[in-house]
Amino acid sequence: MSTAEPILLTPGPLTTSRRTRQSMMVDWGSWDDRFNQLTASVCEQLLSIINGADSHHCVPLQGSGTFAVEAAIGTLVPRDGKVLVLINGAYGKRLAKICEVLDRSFSTFETAEDEPTTAADVDRLLRADPGITHVALIHCETSTGILNPLPQIAQVIAQQGKRLIIDAMSSFGALPIDAQQVPFDALIAASGKCLEGVPGMGFVFARKESLATAAGNSHSLAMDLFDQHTYMAKTGQWRFTPPTHVVAALHEALLQYHEEGGLPARHQRYANNCQVLLDDMAKLGLRSFLPAAIQAPIIVTFHAPKDPRYQFKEFYERVKAKGFILYPGKLTQVETFRVGCIGHVNPPQMHAAVAAIAQVLQEMEVFEI
Repeated sequence: MSTAEPILLTPGPLTTSRRTRQSMMVDWGSWDDRFNQLTASVCEQLLSIINGADSHHCVPLQGSGTFAVEAAIGTLVPRDGKVLVLINGAYGKRLAKICEVLDRSFSTFETAEDEPTTAADVDRLLRADPGITHVALIHCETSTGILNPLPQIAQVIAQQGKRLIIDAMSSFGALPIDAQQVPFDALIAASGKCLEGVPGMGFVFARKESLATAAGNSHSLAMDLFDQHTYMAKTGQWRFTPPTHVVAALHEALLQYHEEGGLPARHQRYANNCQVLLDDMAKLGLRSFLPAAIQAPIIVTFHAPKDPRYQFKEFYERVKAKGFILYPGKLTQVETFRVGCIGHVNPPQMHAAVAAIAQVLQEMEVFEI
């Protein structure tokens, strides 16, 4: 790619393939049978990734991933329910804010940004507060790249008779989640992440029994997943204008996903990207924020250089001019920047990105790392 088309080393939007971009050159009628078939195919393929066809509905929704998170909380948590929100980063805090705005009772449990929530923590919290009905967890917290232990936490929640809502925005499609082995009421993801589609569509995998009893829960007409699913099941159509080009791009991205080898191959490519990134950055003296044991191969947070000549904005613009877009840090206590491992990129491009970073640090005369 030229500098006019920089590679996005971000957690989404991310670099997409030429095929995916080309698929958006066709206009679709939102009520047309061919488009309805496209939507049905996308939902069927998405369900297959989590082995969820027997137990869950896939409910697509216009908007970003946060739209879908809000829709899931508003639809699946009754107005007299209570959510335990597990937090170790910015997106856990955002989920708590959603509960507050929706007037859902909630409590929070927050660990440090480099400390996963444990199943023992959740077990203790649920025993201490029998009023909790739902637990909300960020699988991979994108503000750092930390991976929380989903299977173990899910089992504790099920044993306590509570319901789990998973924000899998950054992990779905790359990290394995089997709906028949990991019990959950809802899992939420979006088109512009590990599936390598474009932004604009969220989707919620909702347990069939839970969705069936959710009528009247929602705070919103547009974000009512019960209504969205009921109407779509009856007519094959979206209730309101769908993001037609986004759906078409996701359909094309899913074809490529399966051609590549599905989740195992996607995970391996991202893991290879991540290892190249970590190894090459270490040679420059740049330290990752997280230890390897809890680092997901999605996005890596690095400590910023200590040199006073380092300024992120200049660093960002210089790296961008060499063809790579990085991401600012999202931590509150230490200065960092982030580099994504996902998207239509591969290890040679990761080597090139770190080489560009090395050149920029030299140009900026940043020597104290």
